[in-house]
Amino acid sequence: MDSHTAATNQPDPALIMQVGFGFWASKTLFSAIELGLFTELAKKPATLQALSEKLNLHPRSAHDFLDALVALGLLARTNGEYRNTPSTDLFLDTSKPSYIGGILEMANARHYGIWANLTTALHTGELQNEAKGGGPNPFVALYADPERLKQFLRAMSGISNGANRAIARLFPWKNYKTAADIGTAQGDLIVQVALANPHLTGIGFDLPEVRPICEEYIAANGLSSRVTFHTGSFFEHPLPRADVLMMGHILHDWNLDEKKMLIRKAFDAIPTGGALIVYDTIIDDQRSGNAFGLLMSLNMLLETPGGFDYTGADCTGWMKEAGFKETRVEHLVGPDSMVIGIK
Repeated sequence: MDSHTAATNQPDPALIMQVGFGFWASKTLFSAIELGLFTELAKKPATLQALSEKLNLHPRSAHDFLDALVALGLLARTNGEYRNTPSTDLFLDTSKPSYIGGILEMANARHYGIWANLTTALHTGELQNEAKGGGPNPFVALYADPERLKQFLRAMSGISNGANRAIARLFPWKNYKTAADIGTAQGDLIVQVALANPHLTGIGFDLPEVRPICEEYIAANGLSSRVTFHTGSFFEHPLPRADVLMMGHILHDWNLDEKKMLIRKAFDAIPTGGALIVYDTIIDDQRSGNAFGLLMSLNMLLETPGGFDYTGADCTGWMKEAGFKETRVEHLVGPDSMVIGIK
């Protein structure tokens, strides 16, 4: 073995340091969103001086802040002018419907502080958000504020849109006529499925506070004649009947018994030959590859009384227990995969 090979096999602290100081990069991105930097640069590229004046950046901070975003791959710089990358221009400009910054705004305002209590949660197994110790459920307040709720549901659509489009493309929809999206939020999943499959009629099923937001989105996509909103709670009411039921980023919110109950209710609502599609940040069966899925499960620890993410094998097992005769797991995009059960 030569000296170079020997050297490269030595333990290296680089990954440890990168992960350990990862919050530096996160907070830099959060501040850029908070300042409206990406929305400003979506209008036109700008110099250091112009951005400093527009965003009220101190001379001591501006240069390092903007260049750090360049080094992180979140901005580009050409001939002294800063510009968005294709990704930040598409996803972090508030004027575009593809904006996903809302969920990052929430991460900055809420998750950043809640995650400081991870060690406590690891010891106690108890949630660490605003509801800790009997405090108010933060989502009750969210659903009581129509404008905040609309922003939140729009953000959910932004981060789910890629997976929703993949489901609309990958699942054999030609074999089915009707579909219902359980916990539909703004309705992007059923909208994408209906847009890609003109023969389908669909239902978005969610709480009454969601109705005007979802119906507005359905109408904006020209689907009011084929997609309707049904009011209900998936815990308190029967699920709507359809050939295919879908649950996107829903199942991981709940404990094991609740997960199994929702799968059984879906089984009861579809006909023989019908299908249930569940998608989340499904953890790989070896529990060593999908780091985002595992971290999302820790987020469920912090945010919910009993929620957790799960492997494809876990979910197919629950589906078979409920009576589904065939199951399979298919990757969608990024950390998301779908589990399909056929009745």
